[in-house]
Amino acid sequence: MGDVSMAARFRGFLPVVVDVETSGFDPVRHAMLEIAALTLRFDAGALVIDARHQWPVRPFAEAQINPESLRLTGIDLNDPGRGAISEAEAIKRLFKIVRRQIKEHGCHRSVLVAHNAVFDAAFLRNAAVRVNAKRDPFHPFTTIDTAALAAVAYGHTVLREACARAGIAYSKEQAHSALYDAERCALLFCRMVNDWGEALGDNAPWLGAGSRRLRASPP
Repeated sequence: MGDVSMAARFRGFLPVVVDVETSGFDPVRHAMLEIAALTLRFDAGALVIDARHQWPVRPFAEAQINPESLRLTGIDLNDPGRGAISEAEAIKRLFKIVRRQIKEHGCHRSVLVAHNAVFDAAFLRNAAVRVNAKRDPFHPFTTIDTAALAAVAYGHTVLREACARAGIAYSKEQAHSALYDAERCALLFCRMVNDWGEALGDNAPWLGAGSRRLRASPP
């Protein structure tokens, strides 16, 4: 693959991979307990993981806690070693990192990448409203859902099975940690983006020369 910029590849949007672990399924009543965010970059034309960020989060005061969610994630809310920060501080740190990356890559907004992205996006959006966060860098409705992409690329939507079909290692013991799940999602996303780019080669429409060749081709 030829040289490519993030802005050119994703139409000015910066993909940021996010995973949240929560105390239930309702983004209004339930709380985020962990947030992980992975930034990406291009290296010799291939999309790769750049940096990893994770924040344990304290539930907001009125949050409902589903014991089954705690069992699934293995999160102990009473563990003093968890080092949890407030929801407001976690959102502030996430948004600051994303805004900085947008500027560095010459993009104008970020797009959230997640597995079943509507879930993570809803929790982030509700938390941002709850804490009155300013300058949300994420697109208000566009997301990139790796579950949907994996259904097309590999014929499966479950993260574990999609990773297996893509040749990406997956540990059931480490699953349901925000950082681990975000990393698997990022590796899967990068694999699909890179495989598609390799299949198109120099005809990739996000490459200037390839775009001109495609427009010049007969119908």
